[in-house]
Amino acid sequence: MGSGSGEGIKDEVEKANRLAVERMMEAEPVWVDIGLARDKLGLEDYTLLHAGPPVAWDRASGPVKGALIGAVIYEGWASTSEEAEKLLSSGEVKIEPTHSRNAVGPMAGVISPSMPVYEVYDKRWGNRAYSNLNEGIGKVLRYGAYSGEVLERLRWMSETLYPALKQVIDQLRGEKKEGLQLKAIISQALQMGDDCHNRCVAATNLLLKEITPYLLESDVGKKEAREAFSFMSANPFTSLNLVMAAGKVMTLAAHNIEYSTLVTVMARNGAESGIWVSSLGGRWFSAPAPVPRGVYFPGYGEKDASGDLGDSAITETAGYGGFAMATAPAIVSWVGGSVKLAVETTQKMYEITYTKHRYFQIPYLNFQGTPTGIDVRKVLKTGIAPIINTGIAHREAGVGQIGAGIVQFPIEIFKKAFRAFVDKYGV
Repeated sequence: MGSGSGEGIKDEVEKANRLAVERMMEAEPVWVDIGLARDKLGLEDYTLLHAGPPVAWDRASGPVKGALIGAVIYEGWASTSEEAEKLLSSGEVKIEPTHSRNAVGPMAGVISPSMPVYEVYDKRWGNRAYSNLNEGIGKVLRYGAYSGEVLERLRWMSETLYPALKQVIDQLRGEKKEGLQLKAIISQALQMGDDCHNRCVAATNLLLKEITPYLLESDVGKKEAREAFSFMSANPFTSLNLVMAAGKVMTLAAHNIEYSTLVTVMARNGAESGIWVSSLGGRWFSAPAPVPRGVYFPGYGEKDASGDLGDSAITETAGYGGFAMATAPAIVSWVGGSVKLAVETTQKMYEITYTKHRYFQIPYLNFQGTPTGIDVRKVLKTGIAPIINTGIAHREAGVGQIGAGIVQFPIEIFKKAFRAFVDKYGV
């Protein structure tokens, strides 16, 4: 335990936070490769990753349970949901958080050994992060659905989409010597009406613009190339997983800095929401996950919704996503609310962040930088907790997505983190 008080500790914190946020903003995320999770993450057989803080099977939310069941069947470890559930409840299949392996996954976030994952490298600070591929919206594994259609799509992604993307990135890396710059895509997409979390239309189009020539030059076959392009172009969230992995390497650059009170992970698993704080390492601080407020698909309402889930709040942690809603007015048609609410949300987030981003700017706010660097102290001082936008999953396993909305992290999490900071440094 350290010791300190008054101006001395304030100076140390200020210096640490300035360093952390500078490192975060100056990170240079580049998509460099794609490979199987067993190779890239060292993910062993009978081990699965999930979004959010650690959770035991018996406490997992419905959509996380559904995604885990689907992954077990996808891997061939079981042939029915009953067999899969037995393996998971017995502990024969181990589960752990994605962040334990520097990975991120949207919603349930489940990654299994034979799933392909993107590899993103920070050429400035040397960190690497990973994410799975995006399946689209509706009845998909990340929302807890595991029907035959869902598993068939996952197999097609592994057998057709993955080899096509592998050839694309191999060509890109060879020609550009490093891969595909993601920071420029995020920056440009923010000025084209995306928030790069729940609205990724511009980012996906920018990504396709970069990779399509290489897809056409690949030797995967015309039919396969056309299928891959059609799948990605029809899915506005194709770019989400890549920009999430970019957010992860940005926040890794700000992590493990002594005295820093900046948040470096925000994640949810449907049962709990949790954070990491830079100076407190990989220790989770968590509280029950709230249910989002939002727009529901016909026939569903808040009573059907799971608690909030997903690693995609890494985008807000890095200074975009819901924190940049003022730059994405069209998002209100997806998550509810109004353009006024979107702008007010961004303006509120300036009150709890350390700085305005140097490279991520908001045209509507006279090109101010996005709110960047969530400071635990400012959250507690203002009483304003981070606000993110999110998809909404059904609370039961196997159903899938039922809407999208907005949610605020529980303030209790930040109180717990600050108490731990005080204990560590003897303030």
